[in-house]
Amino acid sequence: MYDKLKQLTKDTGIYGISTIVGRFLTFLLTPFYTHVFSTHNFGVFTNLYVFIGIFNVIFLYGMDAAYLKFASNPEIGDKKDNFSTPYLFILVSGIFISGIIFLMRQPIYSALDIPASNFKLMNYVIGILFIDTLNVVPYLTLRLESKAKKFSTFKLINITINVLLNLFLILKLKMGIEAVFISNLAATCASFILLIPTVKANLRIKINTALLKRLLKFGLPYLPAGLAAMMIQSIDRPILSHLTNLSTSGLYSANYKLGIFMMLFVNMFQYAWQPFFLQNAKEKNAKDIFAKVLTYFTLAASLVLIVISLFISDLAKISLYHHTIIGASYLSGLVIVPVVLLGYMFLGIYTVFTVGIFIEEKSIYVPFITITGAAVNIGVNFWLIPIWGIMGAAIATLAAYFVMAVIYFFVTQSFYKINYEYGKIGKIFISIAIAAAIYYAQFASGVLTLLNKFLILLLFIIMLLIFNIGKEEYIFLKNRFRAAKTKA
Repeated sequence: MYDKLKQLTKDTGIYGISTIVGRFLTFLLTPFYTHVFSTHNFGVFTNLYVFIGIFNVIFLYGMDAAYLKFASNPEIGDKKDNFSTPYLFILVSGIFISGIIFLMRQPIYSALDIPASNFKLMNYVIGILFIDTLNVVPYLTLRLESKAKKFSTFKLINITINVLLNLFLILKLKMGIEAVFISNLAATCASFILLIPTVKANLRIKINTALLKRLLKFGLPYLPAGLAAMMIQSIDRPILSHLTNLSTSGLYSANYKLGIFMMLFVNMFQYAWQPFFLQNAKEKNAKDIFAKVLTYFTLAASLVLIVISLFISDLAKISLYHHTIIGASYLSGLVIVPVVLLGYMFLGIYTVFTVGIFIEEKSIYVPFITITGAAVNIGVNFWLIPIWGIMGAAIATLAAYFVMAVIYFFVTQSFYKINYEYGKIGKIFISIAIAAAIYYAQFASGVLTLLNKFLILLLFIIMLLIFNIGKEEYIFLKNRFRAAKTKA
């Protein structure tokens, strides 16, 4: 079992290098934007990227999940059929959807509250959506072929181009918000070029109709599910701008992005997790392995949650050349960061629970679960934003991911029962609660210092070790230590 978990950890680490470095480079753009763009312009940028996120789902309509499912263990057709059928179908449908967006761009702008002066940005948006969609299946192919290093390299190149072009176009050419979309489009085109050899090696100009039917049957439920998931991730911005204004939405978005640290961890885990459980589903002890994965994921995610929550305000207020990490006008929104981090943690937990959906081909449940999460998100947003402002929006996202994780658990347990380590997971959340209670008690009393934060972190780590290192883990760690000592 531990050899399997070691491989998952290794793959997570490789994906993690590119994800962490790449996303960190992208993350650096957030403080940069907060210094060069007003909160109003940041709101425009945010609303357009909400649109991109939603239409990324529409352009793919679940074919990414279906390809990952059927290409991992081909049942119909050969390797080229399993690549070509979804790729060609996405290409044709992408052209059609792009045309519709182009014709409807005026009412779309009105719905997003985008000023007429930014009208031409939609041309870049269409290009980003179309080309990015064409990159999805080749990137998934690299993951299925365990080419994590190549995958990571291509992702890093994409992000580096994006960041450098942003800096050049904004600082040197003074292009303003348009530079953001030009840079994104250029980086997406660079990825397309890098992936051409992968496409050429796998493409056959033919669609296998029998395979296509299976792909659509499995994938289409992910369209409403994906739209609902995107609503959970981004609908709070338009609701905020509607109930308040674009400036408040911009303030919220800038601080929401500080949750990137948990999102990075969840993303790099997810990249490795999906191929891992599909390839190990037929192992005798598969369910025992999957149970351990949830425990270790929750353990690691809780550590990320506590560390970032404790020290994010100190990091954000660091002054470099008389500028804080994020613009001074954005610092008031830091209060939402722990809530955002916890929300992403539950996103990761429900990602672990999806194993049964894929293995048993029960994707029909997915839209109902995610639509429920979206409904919770929208309802809580309209309920709490008028009362608590941006904190209400953050709580709405947390509530949605929590509800989805709970429903995923009960649904998947009904047809793919896994005996998770409930005692250990419960103790992890008790540790989080104790650390949070001490933190907020000291904060309210005005005695919260940097030293006290380190002491809270130390206490939390000790609780994790006491509660979660059992005899099995102790023996494993002891043997690993002896092996490392022998090699040395």
